[in-house]
Amino acid sequence: MDLATIIGLLVAFGSLFGMLTLEGSSVTSILLPAPMLIVFGATIAVGFASGTVRDAARALKAIPKAFRGKIAKPGAVIEQLVEIAEKARRDGLLSLEQNAHETKDPFLRDALQNIADGTDGEELRILLEDQMATRQRVDRGAAKWFKILGGYAPTIGIIGTVVSLTHVLENLSSPAKLGPMIAAAFVATLWGLLSANFIWLPLGDRLNRLCDLESERMSLILEGMLAIQSGAQPRLLDERLRAMVPASSLPKAA
Repeated sequence: MDLATIIGLLVAFGSLFGMLTLEGSSVTSILLPAPMLIVFGATIAVGFASGTVRDAARALKAIPKAFRGKIAKPGAVIEQLVEIAEKARRDGLLSLEQNAHETKDPFLRDALQNIADGTDGEELRILLEDQMATRQRVDRGAAKWFKILGGYAPTIGIIGTVVSLTHVLENLSSPAKLGPMIAAAFVATLWGLLSANFIWLPLGDRLNRLCDLESERMSLILEGMLAIQSGAQPRLLDERLRAMVPASSLPKAA
């Protein structure tokens, strides 16, 4: 579990609340139900309206992944592929069917099963590339949905402020109430900017980054499986896969 998102959001909101405290204000001064209702409620609603129900469902389902998403270590992936290559050279490609039954990774399982079944190398590449493209399309669709919310939220916050200021103008005969009412009106703009830059855009960027890392992992598996099918030596396979990954992301070679 990578804690970057959790730590980042906690520090961001902590900085905001720290600023309010240092200025002698109260956190409750921005926790107003009406502005928060229009900003969060309307933003999510127009997010639904901008796509399909399935798009929204996939995006909401991806929220836990943004916080708990596991980042595969390239070194561990390469080590696993080299072990598979050693077994293939020792026991033959048909023996990889056992590995296919044991692995929990559907992408690797399909690759192993197709190799064991004797699928042609070019056909295997097309199959795995299609699976990668589909996975990327789904993951980036979820990220795009949150980026869309980040685009709508500031404008919706301004709409909330305009609505509140209209109410302020209706009460010009009560000068004592104007100050608190104007302050409350601008809270909507504040939450529009906060929600966009503290929640929606970071979630979208986080999911995009996880998608990039998953694509890199799948690319390693793709190239590794094709090399294993062609009978590559484990040592050369290790060197080739390491060349695909930045040195800083790999443990030192034995």
